[in-house]
Amino acid sequence: MSLNNPLANALSNIWNAEKVGKSKCLVKPSSKVIRSVLGILQEHNYIKGYKEIETSRGKIIEVELLGRINKCSAVSPRYPVKIKSYEKFEKRYLIARSMGILIVSTPTGIITHVEAKEKKSGGRLIAYCY
Repeated sequence: MSLNNPLANALSNIWNAEKVGKSKCLVKPSSKVIRSVLGILQEHNYIKGYKEIETSRGKIIEVELLGRINKCSAVSPRYPVKIKSYEKFEKRYLIARSMGILIVSTPTGIITHVEAKEKKSGGRLIAYCY
């Protein structure tokens, strides 16, 4: 059986482990996009860290949790976002204006909506976390 959206599966595994109260979570399969999103979550102190483990079946990621994630999920479909429309998606996906992050795929890489506003860059909305 194949996965339709590996990022959504990874974020769902992380959120379920947070709800149960686990300190570690295994995410498989591994990809550049998942590692970029986990790097952003680590940078904003939602997770403690992650490391990639090589197995005979491929690479898996072990994520160390801090218990700070209330909700994280992938956005489907991946909406195109212009500079002026970030506020609309903040209202839709985040609890409050300054609480949480939207993760956006831009031509310069995967960044948060705050960084995208500073760089005056649009892109595609791929995930959110608060």
